[in-house]
Amino acid sequence: MITNNQVMLNWNDLRYVLETARQGGISGAARVLKVNHGTVSRRITAAEEALGARLFDRLASGYALTDAGREAILIAENMEAQGHELERHMDARDTRIAGPLTVTGPQMMVDRVLGPVLKSFITTYPDVDLKLRAGNDALNLAARQADVALRVSPDPPDSLIGRRVAEQRYGIYAAPDLIAADRGGALDWISFQSWPGPPKEFLALRPHLTTRLVVDDIHAALSAARAGIGATRLACIIGDEEPGLKRLPDVPLFPYMPVWLLTHADLRSQPRVRAFLDHVGNAIKSARPRFLGEP
Repeated sequence: MITNNQVMLNWNDLRYVLETARQGGISGAARVLKVNHGTVSRRITAAEEALGARLFDRLASGYALTDAGREAILIAENMEAQGHELERHMDARDTRIAGPLTVTGPQMMVDRVLGPVLKSFITTYPDVDLKLRAGNDALNLAARQADVALRVSPDPPDSLIGRRVAEQRYGIYAAPDLIAADRGGALDWISFQSWPGPPKEFLALRPHLTTRLVVDDIHAALSAARAGIGATRLACIIGDEEPGLKRLPDVPLFPYMPVWLLTHADLRSQPRVRAFLDHVGNAIKSARPRFLGEP
């Protein structure tokens, strides 16, 4: 049995064990922790010697957790969560509108929405050390991967609080040449892996769609649509502002997922978080017509 006292004495080594288990091997752990393979291997060995237990079986296929290793991981995950909670509570006590602030959001939302707003925020609050993480992966705010998230979602997690800053609609967009050749019959289509098949609302109007390409990324969809491969579904704030694309005429706009600004409950009163939520939230609300596809 591994005791909490043993684990706490060796947390610096144990975090290498934890990351190796998460990444499925020392290569992934080395990449995440930004060290070389030898360092990860040595720290795992040091943790095993200090705990008096083998934590991994070294197999040809990789590192496999032993029973002791699984027990150590459970304790380490709890310690890690408590550490993140302590950090959030300490940050919440800071009364300055200054210091580090990490913001995350989908790449296209950063491009179309956040980018222009961030300039005015930085100008207004020059003592905030802003870090932006753009990407489609939902970062874990509880684990302090980010402090504030801009998310497109029908319903955010209960663990996060914030505000619904914009309603959205989507339209059907295509290259002008494809639109000019369209006679209202069969239509080539670009689909997303995360959205299986064309949207039902559009299928009710145009049932004869042929999927020519499936993509896993909005940038790929835009490139393919501009090339005339097919029509595709896009949020108005993306499609309306994309050079080389136009809305399919005589097709209505449809409801789409709203935009949220979110933070962890422990950080909601932190001044720099509150300043960001207010500043960016108000700016996004003022852009309401762009999200709804209105002139």
